Amino acid sequence: MKKFVMLTTSLFAMSLTATQIARADADADMIKNAEMAAPATVATAAQIIAVGADGKIRELRKGSNGFWCMPDDTTTPTNDPICGDANTMEWVKAWMGKTEPPKGKIGFGYMLQGSTTASNTDPYATAPAAGSDWLKDGPHVMIFNTGDMMVGYPTSATPDTSQPYVMYPGTPYAHLMVPVQ
Repeated sequence: MKKFVMLTTSLFAMSLTATQIARADADADMIKNAEMAAPATVATAAQIIAVGADGKIRELRKGSNGFWCMPDDTTTPTNDPICGDANTMEWVKAWMGKTEPPKGKIGFGYMLQGSTTASNTDPYATAPAAGSDWLKDGPHVMIFNTGDMMVGYPTSATPDTSQPYVMYPGTPYAHLMVPVQ
């Protein structure tokens, strides 16, 4: 029996192409990175997804708790995986598609590794404006689709990221950033 298992395992391993092996390794690394975004109690049961260069979402692992996590956005200078609930995914899809986020659906997300963004006011900036730096946040949670409930929170282009503030104020993608330790 032991020889049969070894032979079967060997044949299976030989049938995998180098590309399949490399993709499996890359997927495992992305899953591990994505899980860093939220507390383990959330991340280990979350769906893990990745967004390809073509903008399409690919599932890396099924989830069971209604949350999803994405690995680091390699176009930014820091490690910034993100996790969110189903309402946050609707917000993300609206942002990606440049459409109006869903009304009346509050979303909650985690970025416990922190993040960087090119602009606090332009949701589509891909690099900081000339003479500006990337805006860096420490570990934080986000509350999406709160609309007028964010009145009174700072909306500066250069906010104090050690305190709650609004990211992308005055746009449909405004959301509350709340630092956590």
